[in-house]
Amino acid sequence: MRILPPTAYLKALSGVCRNFLAKEPIYPFYASFKLTSRCHFNCPFCNVKKDTGPDLPTADIKAILRNLSRSSVLMTSFEGGEPLLRDDIEELLKYARQCKFYLLFTTSVKDILSYPVERYARYIDFLHVSIDEGHDNLVLFDSLKELSRRLTGRTRAPGLSVQTVVTPETIDFLDGKVRMCHENGAGIVIIPAAKMDDAKDCFPDMGRLERKVKYLRRIYPNTIHTPAGFFDAYRKGKCSSASIIIASDGRIYYPCHILGQKGPDLRVDDLSKWLASKEAANMRTSMKRCERNCGWYQYYAIDSYTSVASAVEALRPVVF
Repeated sequence: MRILPPTAYLKALSGVCRNFLAKEPIYPFYASFKLTSRCHFNCPFCNVKKDTGPDLPTADIKAILRNLSRSSVLMTSFEGGEPLLRDDIEELLKYARQCKFYLLFTTSVKDILSYPVERYARYIDFLHVSIDEGHDNLVLFDSLKELSRRLTGRTRAPGLSVQTVVTPETIDFLDGKVRMCHENGAGIVIIPAAKMDDAKDCFPDMGRLERKVKYLRRIYPNTIHTPAGFFDAYRKGKCSSASIIIASDGRIYYPCHILGQKGPDLRVDDLSKWLASKEAANMRTSMKRCERNCGWYQYYAIDSYTSVASAVEALRPVVF
């Protein structure tokens, strides 16, 4: 893993300290940035297409990245929709590489090997390939060996992981998926299909899923990157605003994507200043009162970004 400038860690540490003093995760460590709502697929459990609109111009994306670079955020993820559908994706990758955060990139394209992955890899810290039945792209498991070969040995080779969404019908297929990741030098992040508005309810039995994940962890150590505290957090119904999602229109979903509320436009509003506002505090209160317990992965990944230990646990899925 590359070393960022000292100021990158200092701003993140400052966020941890301020959260500790406030006893709540005001300042996030992780940002998911939906670069586009366009997608190749129509997954039944996903509602990304309900918030459609034109892609932001390149200059606007860069302005948001600068905003994140000034904040406590230590990890930014390029997502969608499908980020590879943007014509300026390489320019955005190069720009993000200069920012004061690690860059995770998530894609689900079936023909990933037809893209210049070796070139893009120079700017990416962690590469996630989203593969599951909903995306109808299970063929990508057959591409892992070649993808891993293209990335291995590079000076700036990103960490490679598969991200798979689990429904009630697909829990038993995890054995084969984890095995293929293990054999091809990739990790795997296992995510339940969260209960989203305007999408089919595909939420799995969490007790059954937890037993399956525990079983597979014993067989394939260090392959599964889903945080150890995820299921415990779900049982407690304990959400966290320690990670944020930025919609393709540049506005931040807050306190979470599932509730559908939006905060400021990060093209023009400073993220750190807004998070300290009364408006943001009121939105966090709405998260505390929420009883949906939807299983949205990002917000159950950790209890809160209020200590160094919880910050390390939050980064574990992509760093280790």
